[in-house]
Order: sequence, then structure tokens, then C-alpha cells
Amino acid sequence: MTIVEAGLLLRARKTSSAELTEAAIALIEKRNHELNAFLTVTEEHARRQARQADYELEQGRDRGPLHGIPIALKDVFATKGIRTTCGSKLFVDHVPDRDSAVTERLAEAGAILIGKTAMHELAYGITSTNPHFGTVRNPIDRDRIPGGSSGGSAVAVATGMVFAAMGNDTGGSIRLPAAFCGIVGLKPTFGRVSRYGVMPLDFSLDHMGPLTRTVRDAALVLNAIAGPDSRDDTCSTEPVDDYIPPENISLHGKRIGWPENFYFDSVEDSVRLAIESAAHRAKELGAEIVPVQVPDILAINTVGRIILMSEASATFDSFMSRRDDFGADVLALLDQGRLLSATDYINAQRLRRGMQREFAKMWNRVDCLFTPTAPTGAPKIGAATVKIGDVTEDTRIASTRLVRAINVLGLPAISVPSGFTDEGLPIGLQIVGKPFGEKALLHLAAAIHP
Repeated sequence: MTIVEAGLLLRARKTSSAELTEAAIALIEKRNHELNAFLTVTEEHARRQARQADYELEQGRDRGPLHGIPIALKDVFATKGIRTTCGSKLFVDHVPDRDSAVTERLAEAGAILIGKTAMHELAYGITSTNPHFGTVRNPIDRDRIPGGSSGGSAVAVATGMVFAAMGNDTGGSIRLPAAFCGIVGLKPTFGRVSRYGVMPLDFSLDHMGPLTRTVRDAALVLNAIAGPDSRDDTCSTEPVDDYIPPENISLHGKRIGWPENFYFDSVEDSVRLAIESAAHRAKELGAEIVPVQVPDILAINTVGRIILMSEASATFDSFMSRRDDFGADVLALLDQGRLLSATDYINAQRLRRGMQREFAKMWNRVDCLFTPTAPTGAPKIGAATVKIGDVTEDTRIASTRLVRAINVLGLPAISVPSGFTDEGLPIGLQIVGKPFGEKALLHLAAAIHP
């Protein structure tokens, strides 16, 4: 069931928020032990919210499409009075005295907080295999990763535990779990959604966004959370649109960029065919497919890794005396970041600005780009490498190769389901849009995957 469908049932009095909430709690109790999607389940808090939501609807107060809908938050979003760990031993007992901006806005929209989802430690990884809180497992194949770092959020949505869950994305952490679990993941433009009250990993790369089962559901959540916030000095004052796509969308006049370089150089054959099929569907709906040469994405990825390692190490510098409280993989990345020089970091930021200007020229020719989200289906848990054709690659580098640059550029992007690999694993189509072009991006994505 989608948010749209549940909303219709609520307003027709064919179900209640209390019933939806109890169903969510029951499913979590049934499946969380095997999948580890949730770190904290807030049963009584959710029940209180659900009773209030039902009462308000009975009294004629309708807060909007999310009113009475069970959702979850990745455990980086501060929740007043509710433990927020960031998947880290450092914060295992941390109970915030405030809500994040996203938490506030979802509550104002009437959403029901079911709990906090599991994640890769400190949001610094793509597997969601966590040495402190356990391994999150892909519901399609429990021997595979769900993607990270927002793995628990993706699993919670894919299994129907909740209708939507929030994630954050520094180098693919919303889009990769969405692709690996067969759902929708939206990374808005940098600054479109406030980061106030979110435990940071990287101050210039972190983006906040939803994971949902449909594009329209993602638009409903974005409507609730987007907009200025004076508490976050990186939050944009750009006007907020109504992002909800209409029915029966035509793509006549839309120009879809098809990269002739980089994005299809090393992907599984089934992935390439799936993205080609999506482009064919777009063409049938009236879109023009425009071959393009994209700027040097490999170079942008390198810049992104330098910025991430430098800024993440700075973020957690005051905790480095507690080395035993970090997992081995995260500690290694933080140590690498401390070895980078100020010159490396400043030059990376200078190159970043130039690359953003170069990439912006492409929007004169096309309205969006179609790429794979990941070059393969979900890797096996514990696999250090993946093989693509005859080439063996590091799992982390391969998995983030097609998504990392979009964080560096600050562009909006969405991953939508687009078929299956030869092994039956979900494939994600990544659609990249213009800055603050979420409305057009969501409309196009909804035409491909309602």
C-alpha cells in the first residue's frame, strides 16, 4: 500500500491511523529480528500520535497527505527524548533535547514516528554492516547488503514496515539502498531540505531525503520537509514548489541526456539493458533522447573522496582518542582523512567549483540525465570486491562510482526501480536533474515509475 492509497482509506474511514500503526508495529516485531531494520521502535510514542491523528481527522482537522501515516527516521535525525545513536558506540546513550527540522516538519504534517532505523556506523559506508548494532540484511536476499548508509530505512520501506523513511546522502546513501532494495530514493538539491538537528558526516556533501515505494509518495514527503530554515545556514531560500506529479504525464518536449562516456563503461549487461529499456519508455511517452558527453566524472569522484575524508575526519576529530569505540572500516577512513593536507582539501574545493560550472553548461542541451544508480545488483555481505565483466573492483568504490559525483555537484537525483539483474536483484535507474529542479525531476520519474 502507498501513502496515497492509505490516505484515501483514512479519509473514507475504512481504516484508522491506529490500525495502520498497529500493523506496522506487528510487522516490525515479526521481521526485524531477521533483517535488523530498526535500532529503536517507539511503540507508545507512535500509538499516542496515532490516537491524536485519528481524533483530529474526526474533528475535521486534516494536516495533509501524511496525516496518520507511519514513517521512520534514520538514526541520524535528532528526536527529542528518543535515543539517537548515529549507528555509533560514541552515541549509544545519546538522547537529544530537541528535534531535527525534518522531525519537526513531519510531525507538523501529522506523520506517525514508528522508530529509528539502523545504518552504517556514522553514516560512513555503503554496506550497513554495523559492528555495534549488527548487520542490516537485504529483504530480497538476506545474504546481501541493503546498501548504505541508509540501509535500515530502505529495508523498512521495502518490506512495508513503514510507508516512508528518511535517509541522508553524502555519496549515494539514499540512492544506493533504494536501488539495492527495489524502491524509490530521492536526494534533493543541496540545501533544499534543512540539516538542522542531523548528526553530520560532511558539512558540504550531506543531503536529506526520503525513501518510499513510489515517486508520488516521495513527492508528498518532499512537500512536507522542503523549505528554508534559518537554523541551517546552508539551507536555501529558493521558493518551494508543489512537487506532486499529476496523473497521465506526457514527456513531449523533454530532453533526456544519455551519457556516451563513463556511466556505461563498466556495468553489468543486465543493468545496461534495464536503463536502455527505461529510456525507450521515456521515448514512447514523447521524450527526446539526446546523446551527451559528460564532464570528467572520475575526476569529480576523486574530488568528492578528498572532501569527504577531510571533512569527516574534522567532524569526528574530538573523538579520535576513543579509537576502540570505532568500527575498523570507519576508523581506517577517518585515519586516511587525517593524512590529507590542507592544500589537498582547498584544491579539491577549487576544482569542485570549476566542475560545477562545467556541468551546468550541459543543462542548455538536456533537461536531465539517465544513468544506472549502481553498476551491479546488491553485493554479498562481507564481499570486499565485486566482479563486473572481467574486472574485479573494490565493493565500496564500484558501488558509489555512479552516484558520488552528484553529491559533489549538489544536484537533485532520484533512483527508481528499473527491472532486475540476471540473479533477480533490483536495478535502479538514476535520474539527475537541474539545481532546484525537483518538480520536473519527480514528474519525469513518475512517468517512468508511478
